[in-house]
Amino acid sequence: MSPKAIFFVFIAYTSLLFLVSWITSRNATNKTFFVGNKQSPWFIVAYGMVGASLSGVTFISVPGWVGTTQFSYMMVVFGYLVGYFVIAKVLLPLYYKYNLTSIYSYLETRFGFWSYKTGAFYFLLSRIIGASFRMFLVVNVLQIFVFDAWNIPFGVTIALFILLIWLYTFKGGIKTIVWTDTLQTTFMLLAVGISIYLVSKGLKVNLTELVTTVADSDYSKMIVTDWQSKQYWLKQFISGVFIAIVMTGLDQDMMQKNLSCRNLKDAQKNILTLSWILVPVNLLFLFLGASLFLYASQKGIQIPTLSDDLFPTIAIKHLGLFAGLTFIIGLIAAAYSSADSALTALTTSFSVDFLNIEKKSILSEKEKIKIRTWVHVGISIIVLVIIILFRAINDEAIIAKLFTIAGYTYGPLLGLFAFGLFTKYKVKDDFVPYIALASPIICYFISEYSEYLFFGNKIGFELLIVNGSLMFMGLFFFRMQTTDS
Repeated sequence: MSPKAIFFVFIAYTSLLFLVSWITSRNATNKTFFVGNKQSPWFIVAYGMVGASLSGVTFISVPGWVGTTQFSYMMVVFGYLVGYFVIAKVLLPLYYKYNLTSIYSYLETRFGFWSYKTGAFYFLLSRIIGASFRMFLVVNVLQIFVFDAWNIPFGVTIALFILLIWLYTFKGGIKTIVWTDTLQTTFMLLAVGISIYLVSKGLKVNLTELVTTVADSDYSKMIVTDWQSKQYWLKQFISGVFIAIVMTGLDQDMMQKNLSCRNLKDAQKNILTLSWILVPVNLLFLFLGASLFLYASQKGIQIPTLSDDLFPTIAIKHLGLFAGLTFIIGLIAAAYSSADSALTALTTSFSVDFLNIEKKSILSEKEKIKIRTWVHVGISIIVLVIIILFRAINDEAIIAKLFTIAGYTYGPLLGLFAFGLFTKYKVKDDFVPYIALASPIICYFISEYSEYLFFGNKIGFELLIVNGSLMFMGLFFFRMQTTDS
């Protein structure tokens, strides 16, 4: 595909999002931006959240990951089912009970000011880093195949991309995103399905034969029985449970969409439906990855040094014009899907959790919207800077980075919410920020020396559980003798 053709597709898809934004953002208020006026149909939210849950990370990284970890990632996905059930039955009732806009305001009610700010801070840190990684991954592909040909610097490309997201979300916020996510999910899944079909044609087999070939290959290995391996099935499953709880249930970005549903029952139906949809969808991405490796082997294509480059390289350079077009549309959809809701959630959290604009009755609605708009601009600039910095240090599969970082930054959130939900103790609130700082640091050293400490066992995604447990124990140690009634 020529750079002009790819750029045309990018502009056409972006125009479609602006049309949806125009329809959904009329007469928008801060309540529209933050919670969609609590009028979002649950089935629309559930379907759209598929794309948001997958993002560009899954779209590009998971297929390439198959080369080293086979289908073992599915054990993480099966763990998601349990995690999403906990979200539906434990966390969502809590959020709806307190009628929360920011889920971290629960921590103020339960523990106090510093616990609340600590939780909100760790979300901002986690999501800014995560959103930056996700955006970098997909925009970098556009840079390589489009903007490098025109000698446009990467900084200009990412600035344009973030500006477009800001423009179509700054007014409608979460209400707009709920509907644009449905488009993005559709195009992303179509891209994967069409790519699999084109790979099967390239291999001169039908889809049934391709399924059999993948199933018979080493790539389809799902259960790793070596307990010392990072991919040991039980570690993967348990990690999946907690990854779902913290990266969805304790994440303002993902929960903000659930809180836009009409009531608790609809929100629960949304999250449980999403959990079951994600199983075949993730399996589809892994199947695509195995198919791409088999295609590369048969055609004598050299596997890229970075596994993230496998899908774009084969789709754009080896499968023909239609495959390239399909990949680019899916990529653009994935890019927008992960980025727009992240910027909206970050804006919501900072506006509500740190600027307290909902509680400032002296401000008019117009003044509150103005403050929120400037926060939106500031968050966008911060993400822009981090993406540019990350491009300079990119050296491994993005999905591995995301889960590793999540283990450090979401761990304190896991410990805080677990202590609040499963004990009746109050804590010494002013000690909480120090505990939340010490927990990831201790966790880092445990991870670095895990082979020596645990008889050769390497800590993988379960890093999150260790971190959360350390936070929980720290809170218990600094608990107050009185308890909540």
